[in-house]
Amino acid sequence: MAKPKVAFYWCASCGGCEEAVIDLAEDILKVVEAVDIVFWPVALDFKRKDVEAMEDGSIAVSFINGAVRTSEQQEMVELLRRKSGLVVAFGSCSHLGGIPGLANFWDRNAIVNRAYLTTPSTDNPDKVIPQVSYETEVGELTLPEIYDTVNSLDQVIDVDYYLPGCAPPPDLIMNAVTAILEGKLPPKGSVLSPNKSLCDTCKRNETKPEKLLIKEIKRPYEILIDPEKCFLEQGLLCMGPATRGGCGERCIEGNMPCRGCFGPTDQVKDMGAKFLSAFASMLDTNDEEEIKRIVDTIVDPAGTFYRFSLPSSILKRRNMKGI
Repeated sequence: MAKPKVAFYWCASCGGCEEAVIDLAEDILKVVEAVDIVFWPVALDFKRKDVEAMEDGSIAVSFINGAVRTSEQQEMVELLRRKSGLVVAFGSCSHLGGIPGLANFWDRNAIVNRAYLTTPSTDNPDKVIPQVSYETEVGELTLPEIYDTVNSLDQVIDVDYYLPGCAPPPDLIMNAVTAILEGKLPPKGSVLSPNKSLCDTCKRNETKPEKLLIKEIKRPYEILIDPEKCFLEQGLLCMGPATRGGCGERCIEGNMPCRGCFGPTDQVKDMGAKFLSAFASMLDTNDEEEIKRIVDTIVDPAGTFYRFSLPSSILKRRNMKGI
């Protein structure tokens, strides 16, 4: 009997999700034995034309990581959607928009100008900026168009399931692959991770006071972090109250607060707003000036509260004309 066909593709992301597949270690041999990998350009020599030649729906499942921010990425995910029975948004960037999604606080022109004209390390006296199309003696040269807005995967194509995390941990990857192979999947649209807050499983939860009261915000480098106490109790911003569990508490085990890469639980529409609400309830003052002083100590609050989720949030982006 023919093995089910599987594809992996990398859009706008750091590449950590591709490494997460390798991090399966010896378990990757079980995956290779059970499936036929028909497209994985970062690891094997596959071309776009190989996918185009496949029958529609012939790929059992495509794992797509990364946000969508260029015309090439949109074309590829639309192609893989047609060729695949199932599509899994693999990792924070495809699930929520991720770190690349923070570009939505600006527009394309501001980002391109910064990258090619005004950074301290830029040496570009002729002020050359890449063009989508350029005529040369040998013909037209083209580059993918960079979109004004970064999108999560499900804002571009229909997505069947979501594997959260930056990057998804090996156990969740194997659980997802096993569920797909055995046909034991939850309802379409499910996030393949426990639907409970990270605080529910955090070992430090036992040390958290019944009523958390924060008088000031500290950054991790400013204090010697107590490895036993709740980070919020120590004045450190921890996104645990607004974040889905299932990550294995990797950051917390490393004595660092949660950054929110697993996204919200099913009950939460906007992760940033959820944490802002929780944070506001922890401030140990009703004085407006004191509240302002505490909030002003948060470096980049928008980038902190919406670090992984801006494109999929109610805000989506700063400048709405780009949608």
